[in-house]
Amino acid sequence: MASFRFIQWLMDWIENQTQFAFDWDFGNLTKNLKKHGITQSEAESVFNQIEAIRILGEQVSPKVSEPRYGILGLTDDLKPVFVCFTIRGTGIRVINIRKMNKKERKFYAELCKK
Repeated sequence: MASFRFIQWLMDWIENQTQFAFDWDFGNLTKNLKKHGITQSEAESVFNQIEAIRILGEQVSPKVSEPRYGILGLTDDLKPVFVCFTIRGTGIRVINIRKMNKKERKFYAELCKK
């Protein structure tokens, strides 16, 4: 399981976007649908609900070749999800999106109380 380090600039960046652009890799697009049952539009909808996003931060382990970031949030139909992504130029490339596990749901609830 990946570990993340909180970084404030990521929250600032997300909050200051007026519109998000997405850069989809076909392999990840089909993998997320097949493996996790989450569509491209559901994944993109998470970023439309900025008030529901809670930042985990930058992935620190396992080591990866480019910066990866993790967030917890909700789809338009209120499905609680974990999203791992990278930023390419001004676009977001979703690497993985899946339903939150029990531990993440509990952590998300605690973060939402703050």
